[in-house]
Amino acid sequence: MSSRPTMRAISQDTFGGPEVLHLAQVPRPEPLPTEVLVRVRSAGVNPVDWKTREGGGMAGALGEPPFILGWDVSGVVEEAGFGVHTLEVGDEVFGMPWFPRQAGAYAEYVTAPSRQFARKPAALDHDRAAAVPLAALTAWQSLVDAAHVGAGQRVLIHAAAGGVGHFAVQIAKHLGAHVIGTARAAKHDWLRSLGADEVVDYTAVRFEDVVRDVDVVLDLVGDGHDATSTRSLKTLRPGGTIIAVPSGVSPELLDAARARGLRAKAYLVEPDGAGLARIASLIDKGALQVEVEDVLPLADAGEAHRRGEEGRTRGKLVLRVTD
Repeated sequence: MSSRPTMRAISQDTFGGPEVLHLAQVPRPEPLPTEVLVRVRSAGVNPVDWKTREGGGMAGALGEPPFILGWDVSGVVEEAGFGVHTLEVGDEVFGMPWFPRQAGAYAEYVTAPSRQFARKPAALDHDRAAAVPLAALTAWQSLVDAAHVGAGQRVLIHAAAGGVGHFAVQIAKHLGAHVIGTARAAKHDWLRSLGADEVVDYTAVRFEDVVRDVDVVLDLVGDGHDATSTRSLKTLRPGGTIIAVPSGVSPELLDAARARGLRAKAYLVEPDGAGLARIASLIDKGALQVEVEDVLPLADAGEAHRRGEEGRTRGKLVLRVTD
């Protein structure tokens, strides 16, 4: 009898810094009914990856190491399980499977329900497509489903030049909003080219001193850094909403918001193949641009984490898994 096929993957045996990530040979997954086996061409790197690596993030869903990080996938369907009707072998797809459970995107193959994937935008190669799912779905679901952003509203986006932020700027503009972003001065011209109406250098001024009458704040920084969520309440008009993504809504933030007649909502992205199909359509129409700062080989996952944790990335970092 032949042994089960194996694949290359980035694994970790303990929680810790980037040095715990190492290249390993692990069993290749096999698709169950309604699932597809996807040969991963590229995998996106997200802040939740390094937070989970350290024992935070989604570590509670993954459990104790060893495990394989990563949720952003772009690749090709290699096998389709019984009951799969939306995809076929050979289809180029992208997705954010299983989140917050283990997807294992830092590997040569992943399996997941077919409806957690969508066909890759024709306008993008796999490297750029892998930068899209988690970040763009976070922006889309938080602005559309959680905040119900509409035409004429004023939207403040913190960390506007980051992975989620640069999608959020474009999606909010697509929805007809007046978009204000916070970012370092060097990124202001680029953010304006994406559709930002105003950009605030948070290193030069306190944003709450210069921004007023906002309907929605999308906070991609959180109270864990300089009390960004709490300070953002001062920018909201009565009845306004803050969506707090990385650190959630603490009881203190919730009480402070209620005292001002505001709404505070926590948010966590979820897999959504149909949502990805809408995003792919926007990309192919030229209405949504994808920024990738750099593409690194799979074996350099630790270096990608080190660079990402510095917090200076414009757009996304991506790992190239297979050619």
